[in-house]
Amino acid sequence: MKIIGTGSVLPKQIVTNDMLSEFLDTSDAWIYPRTGIKHRHVISDEKLEDMAIEAAKKALDDAGMKAEDLDFIICSNVVNEYITPSLSCIIQGGTGAACPCIDINCACAGFIYALDFAEAQYRAGRVQNVLIVCAEEPTRMTSWKDRNVCVLFGDGAGAAVLTAGDNIKGIKLSAASSTEKLYQIRKLEPTPYITKEEVDIPLQMKGQDVFKFAVKASSGDIQYLLDKLGMTPDQVDKYLLHQANIRIINSIREHLGQPEEKFPTNVETHGNSSSASCPILLDECNRKGILKRGDTLALSAFGAGFISGAAIMEW
Repeated sequence: MKIIGTGSVLPKQIVTNDMLSEFLDTSDAWIYPRTGIKHRHVISDEKLEDMAIEAAKKALDDAGMKAEDLDFIICSNVVNEYITPSLSCIIQGGTGAACPCIDINCACAGFIYALDFAEAQYRAGRVQNVLIVCAEEPTRMTSWKDRNVCVLFGDGAGAAVLTAGDNIKGIKLSAASSTEKLYQIRKLEPTPYITKEEVDIPLQMKGQDVFKFAVKASSGDIQYLLDKLGMTPDQVDKYLLHQANIRIINSIREHLGQPEEKFPTNVETHGNSSSASCPILLDECNRKGILKRGDTLALSAFGAGFISGAAIMEW
């Protein structure tokens, strides 16, 4: 397939590092050198489903496509206020589409996984046009008393429209179960028969373990695809990586031996918006004219599980 339209939406509330220092034992001098983040967009009075629908409509407009032309909707989401129905069903209704839809939870790698699912559906001859929406509010998953975690995240929604084409050159998905290093546990409704102890635990992260996995998985996935396609890192025009931490991005860049200008970033102003990170960056690069027709792009993301994914495509 090929991507023919992109869209994104960010919450209006901007939270700076200095604002966090008003109620946390932290500061811009502590946060920025360690993460590359200056501020992030945080949901206040917005609803995630409304942001997801708006991002989808922007992507459809950019593609010059009507929602009625869609054959499938894939929504990547870790958590939102709805347990059921699925967020993809809400997006379907909000856009006016009439196609099947599905939610996936692949943590921060959701956009890459969704690309793979869309490509597989197309190769099976089941679809022509697919909408991918990644809508996330990870700021609702963290404890805002934990300065090591809550400072990292921001909210947002990103979307992409795909249609027939030969632009996706390769996708690599990976998984290595290690649940204790990045997780959240939520308490479910009790029944009269529950005897086990259940607790609510906000998002927990072992930072160094996540850092090591991210660098190894991302650089490994990209290199695997390049080798499979008979390419070198120099032949990639732009690397669009998951915007989790500037030090992770720089480590991957150094591993691949590539110049900084090939790695557009928005982590400084967005923070980590989970699976929405890659499509938001893609949309911003698209609308700013950073991407040129015929450019070779490498996308990569990694997240809880641990899972990771990479894609090589022509723009």
